[in-house]
Amino acid sequence: MAGVLCFKPGERPRLLYRLRLWHGRKGERRGFPWADYRDLTVATHKQLHAPTVWIWDNLNVHKTHELTDFITANRGWLHVVHLPSYAPDLNPTEGVWSLLKRSLTDFAAADLDHLVRVVKRKLKKIQYRPDVLDGCLTQTELTLTTTP
Repeated sequence: MAGVLCFKPGERPRLLYRLRLWHGRKGERRGFPWADYRDLTVATHKQLHAPTVWIWDNLNVHKTHELTDFITANRGWLHVVHLPSYAPDLNPTEGVWSLLKRSLTDFAAADLDHLVRVVKRKLKKIQYRPDVLDGCLTQTELTLTTTP
């Protein structure tokens, strides 16, 4: 799963996400390749119709040569800030994953499709709770304003 929490002063926060199913087949990628992160970044930009500031953790794929080139090529609308090593307390999206995990306690999926349906339903519930999404930003103590 990859997720993006979007905050803009005066507007409701948004949660956008992508799921990637891994079936354990030979040659199948387990995680998101750099192109999926690029595509999520572009899709988010198109949906928001605004320049974006991305805060990324230090996942190795976030620092690939291809993504670095993509960021450089799109400097006009994209600014990326990398978090320090292991700083989940500064990442608002970690709050969403924590909420999702807590909502799945004592849950047993019948199969992969059932798990996907339930996860999507739980994420959709979180998406429509702006107070909860605002809380994910608040817990990081980050703000939407900058000081000169």
